Formats: sequence, C-alpha cells, structure tokens
Amino acid sequence: MILQGKRVDLPSTPVVHKQFEAHTRTTPDAVAVVCAGQRVTYAEVDAKANRFAHFLIARGHGRGAKVGVCLDYSIDMVVTVLGTLKAGAAYIPFDPTYPTARLKLLLGQIPDLALMVASPTTAALVESAAVDVVTPDDLSGELEGLPVTGPDVPVTGDDLCYAVFTSGSTGTPKLTGIRHEGWYNLLNWLVLEYGLHRGSHNLVVSAFGFDLSQRSLMTPLFCGATQYLMASRNFDAAMAYRMLTQHRIRTVHCASSTLYLLVDWETARGGEALTGLDYVLFGGEPLHAERIADWARREGNRCTLLHQYGVAECTDVASSYDLAGHRPGEHDIAPVGRPVHNTDIHVLDERMQGVGAGEYGEICISGTSVGAGYLGATGPESERFTTLTVDGVPRRLYRTGDRGRVTEAGDLVVAGRMDAQVKVRGMRIDPTDIERALGRLAGVRQAAVVIRYTDSGEAELIAFVVPAGERLDETDVRTRLLETLPRNMVPARVINIPLIPLSPHGKADRAALVDTFRKQYANSAASG
Repeated sequence: MILQGKRVDLPSTPVVHKQFEAHTRTTPDAVAVVCAGQRVTYAEVDAKANRFAHFLIARGHGRGAKVGVCLDYSIDMVVTVLGTLKAGAAYIPFDPTYPTARLKLLLGQIPDLALMVASPTTAALVESAAVDVVTPDDLSGELEGLPVTGPDVPVTGDDLCYAVFTSGSTGTPKLTGIRHEGWYNLLNWLVLEYGLHRGSHNLVVSAFGFDLSQRSLMTPLFCGATQYLMASRNFDAAMAYRMLTQHRIRTVHCASSTLYLLVDWETARGGEALTGLDYVLFGGEPLHAERIADWARREGNRCTLLHQYGVAECTDVASSYDLAGHRPGEHDIAPVGRPVHNTDIHVLDERMQGVGAGEYGEICISGTSVGAGYLGATGPESERFTTLTVDGVPRRLYRTGDRGRVTEAGDLVVAGRMDAQVKVRGMRIDPTDIERALGRLAGVRQAAVVIRYTDSGEAELIAFVVPAGERLDETDVRTRLLETLPRNMVPARVINIPLIPLSPHGKADRAALVDTFRKQYANSAASG
C-alpha cells in the first residue's frame, strides 16, 4: 500500500535560511523574535546572524562543518542557528535540560564536531566537548568588527542543515542528519497546506533537543511571522498559557502530552487563548482523544487540531490529519492522515511487499523527507535506510519500525512500535537503556523496566529492582537516575522485588511484572 504526497516543485536551491533572508529584504522592520521582553527585527537578527556566519567561516567552520548549540531559548539561540546555516554548516542541538552525564554521552557520538556554542549558564554542561566552547557574550567584541552582509557560501539542498539525536532501535543515541531540501520541503508544505503567513506568530513550547522543536523554531521565520520564546528552561504550562493570552500567537507545535497540559490549564480556568489559535500541530506519541474531546467540542472553539506523524530520520513530519474529520467510535485509533508534499508512505510486509488497504504492516517513508542517515554510524540500525524499487525505479526508503495500516478513506493509522520501544511524552525510548542505567547504580543487583498504561491511556515507565542488600528507597533511586538520564526516561515508580521472574524462554517476564504492579497498586488502593 502506498500513500503518495502531492508533487510540488521546489526552488533550484531549496535552502531554508534563504527564505528568512527574503523576508528580511521585504519586511526588515517586522519583529522576528520576542523573548524575555526583548524584541528584535528581521534586519537585526539577519545582521547578527551574518556576523556569526563570518566568524565561523574565519575559524574554518564553514560548509559541511558541525556546530553544537547548547543554549536556552533566547535571541542568541536563533542568531546562532541562522548564522550556522548561513555559513553552510549544520547545527546540533544539545538540550540544556539534560544532565551533564547524558550530554557527555551524546558528545561522544558526534564525528568531527567543529565548535560548541554555549552560554555562561550552560557551558559547564558541555565542558567535556573536545572542541572550543564559545559564548555569544565572549564573542561580542570580535563579532562587532565583522560584516553585517551575508557570506558568499554556495549552500545547496543536499547540504546538512541540522542533526538531532534519536534513541534508535538499540537504545543507544544515534545522530540523524537532515538536509536543507527535506527541511525546506516540510516548511514549504506547512505554508502552502495551511496558509501560514506573516501573521502566523508561533510560541515554542517543546525542549530544544526534540526534533519537533527544529520545525517549531524555524516555521514562523520561514513565513515572515514572529517567533515567541519562553524564558524558561523547562516547560511551564502557566507561563505558556500566559503568553498565549497576552500575545497574538496563532500556532503551536507540540507533543500530545503537552497539548493535554495546555487543554487542562484552559479548561480549569475557563480561558479562551487555546481555542482562539489557528492551529495546534501535535503528535509524537499515541493520541488519547478522550483527553481533549470535551475541549475540542467547546462552543466557539476555532482551533484546528492537526494530528501529525513522523520520525526524526525523515525530517520530523511525514503525514497530517485534521481531527475535525475524526468521529469517535468510527476508528479504534485516530488517523494521522496523508503524506506531506513530495513524500510517500509505504505499508509493507516482512518481505518488503505492499499490503492491502486495512492490512497492517511496517510504515516506511520515501521521497524528499528522507534524511541523510545516521552520522558516523556503521551498525545494523543504519540498514533501516534502504532502497525499494517502485514501478521499476529504485527509491531511497526509511523503515520506521512503526506498525500501521491505511483506512478505506486513504488515511494512515499508526498502531504502535514493531519492537520494544515506546514513546513517553513525545520522545521515543528503549526500556533497556533505562535498565542499563539502573544496573549501574550502587545497591541495584538487577532491574527490569516495563510499560504500564494509565487510566487515561498514557504510557508510564515502572522499574522493578532487585536490591543487592537492603531495600532501596524509591525517591533516592529516581534522584540518582536524574544524574544520567533525561527526565522523560526516569520511571514514575520504582518497586523492590526479590527476583525478576523469567519467561519460558529465559527472558524477563514483563507481563508478570505488570501483573505484579497491578496487584500491588490494587492492594494499596484498597488499604488506602
């Protein structure tokens, strides 16, 4: 089964920052970025970014270089990203919400990192980088003497624009590269498909290291609108909702879990900021439509909910569905719609042959959206990037590992992972990665992590630990995990057990562990 995206011609040089530069020429005084009370125009951001680009080129970090960025959301971040692109280099986001140990692990996965850009408050997080760590403040004097005009760098659609980390099927962080052509195609599709324009102001609500955030960061600058940034390292629902209320924000890109929080905030307070948006573009994890159903049906709700699907390896978004077309009860799972421009979605069986409509298979993606692959990787995961012959023509294809089907109406439905991975708060993780981290903690003899779904249908991580000695304190274990793992990978519960039950195949019996938790939870509820 193949879903074909509409074919749309792209410029001969589909380079993302050129679109930003075009808006700078036509509307130089329009506000580009607002953060912590500061407002900067397109002309001001462009001049700063050009100076940073000249700095990179003078250092020998031009076309093809990889520049790490560990900054909180700020005007400096936007300038650094645009300046890196203008120099012909690719940027790699390092999320400052991650613990130092996690960032150190990620740094070890990058081939040929050229430079790291940080701030005085984030520099210590990436001090293990084997390259220079520079801060915008320290460079201010040097940058002042550089040209405000753009550098003459022949960037093409084949060049890398950014790379992000994804756990991949092994649980080991992999760095996946995205080309300008794929990113341009995505942003251009958003503009054409949904009529985004100079008034489509955006609020960024997701963490910088998330693949979704790269699209959220650049979309308003691609269409000439204003980008609003929260002056908070971690997501703050109160601050986000306050900004939605105070500013003329029209779009929000977020994970499904973030949408639930915003809907809960508005529902509890009777506000209208969310219902007044043009679009919320969300996805990244299974949708629990009941969490937003009552809000979506509110009288006067003008917000269009776009339920989207994609993977970091294929420029983040592969398909989209307007939830206004979803009728509860008609489908077990809300669809994720049809492909973006110049992108095809294949549903294939184990022989890489197409399945029929309504039949389940592995979701694969081909076309312009397919990225450059895992940078520096040589393991079996790289084989997910392969070739499929369609109508006698070989096409580069990415096997997502997701299971899905196509409805009679021609919409894609995603039914979950074909392997052991799970998405928690929008991020794909492998429980074995957490088990390894638990196993490294003093006092832990053995550990197993299972997935439990709450009454609302959300994925929740439960860790079972066999103590090496005395009973382990749950809070202490979770605190120690936060030193090496991002928050979304830390289990919600840690339960002491005398041994890990095994299946007949000699593997950890995860179903038995889930039953153990259910019984313990039921007993606790009864005694409470």
